[in-house]
Amino acid sequence: MRTKLYFLFIALALLAGINQAAAQGMRFFRISGPPATTITVFNRDGTLVWSNAQPGATYTVQTVSSLPGGTNWVDYVQIPVTNGVNTNLIFAFNPPAGMALIPAGSFTMGDTLDGESDAIPKNVTVSAFYIDVNLVSYSQWQTVYNWATNQGYGFVNVGAGKAANHPVQTVDWYDTVKWCNARSQQAGLTPMYYADMNLTRVYTNGEVTPYVNWAANGYRLPTEAEWEKAARGGLSGQRFSWGDTISWSQANYYSYWEGGAPYYSYDLAPTSGYDPAFNNGVTPYTSPVGSFAPNGYGLHDMAGIVDEWCWDWYGTPYGQTTTTNPTGPASGSYRVLRGGGWAGSASFARCADRSSFGPLNAYGDFGFRCVRGL
Repeated sequence: MRTKLYFLFIALALLAGINQAAAQGMRFFRISGPPATTITVFNRDGTLVWSNAQPGATYTVQTVSSLPGGTNWVDYVQIPVTNGVNTNLIFAFNPPAGMALIPAGSFTMGDTLDGESDAIPKNVTVSAFYIDVNLVSYSQWQTVYNWATNQGYGFVNVGAGKAANHPVQTVDWYDTVKWCNARSQQAGLTPMYYADMNLTRVYTNGEVTPYVNWAANGYRLPTEAEWEKAARGGLSGQRFSWGDTISWSQANYYSYWEGGAPYYSYDLAPTSGYDPAFNNGVTPYTSPVGSFAPNGYGLHDMAGIVDEWCWDWYGTPYGQTTTTNPTGPASGSYRVLRGGGWAGSASFARCADRSSFGPLNAYGDFGFRCVRGL
């Protein structure tokens, strides 16, 4: 059966006019499904209503940043239909400052492109969440860190940054978790991490595995599944959010060569070594946050610059006990890091690549970003 597409010129235009929307970033949407369908309403609150929605069918809403000529359509959300006229909220107009909405839905975690035994593809479903558009910068880290230490928080590492607008690094897993709690409390939100199973004592000191209040509205580390869905930017089956090859125009990483050529065929850097744009002879060779183009969800630097701590203990292949909002194994020795960094090869920058280190480790290419539930 033919699929019929309908384009919607929306975004903040619905709230404040076309000119303001153009200035802030217009988004275009389309919907497709097994039968032809007609958009009947697109409300100011982001509620989409369409007719001829067949029960049991799944419709896909996609988005692109520009028309005409926009070809990089990415899946925004897949909506299963349970009635003849379906209504769904598909667009959040006001995410928290500096964050982007990652829509609910399923995606394929992992891939078979490079024979990774610990990244065997698995269909996973996650609820909608917000994630930082950029890595936590050194200036952002210091602002919360200084507030936290005046409130009785204790960190093992003070954190480091090559400049205020570069990502914070040299922070261990426990530091990032406590920092998330401090960021929550400073913003008047409910912290996520606690020192007791009754969730009464906020985790502020020491280096022990915290308990989590998954229903709280505060900041936290992304789960491994959340991180990969966000990193893929709505696309699937590719090494990176933009395609199957990588170069220094897309990410800050180390190009590893052997025998006069890149070791990885998908690495298109013109020479071996560190990214020359950021190699000034003084490590770390980080780059300012937001240096590279965003992915389909509007997120910067999900590949390269610094590895990003995730919540999960490392397991093989994923150690997940569920395929809906998985949070990884219940225990372990190593925590997951994702995304690669300035000192890592192109292989580490792939969406499916998984790294793991003990949570006490703090290196010059370890950083993070935060998420929040809706």
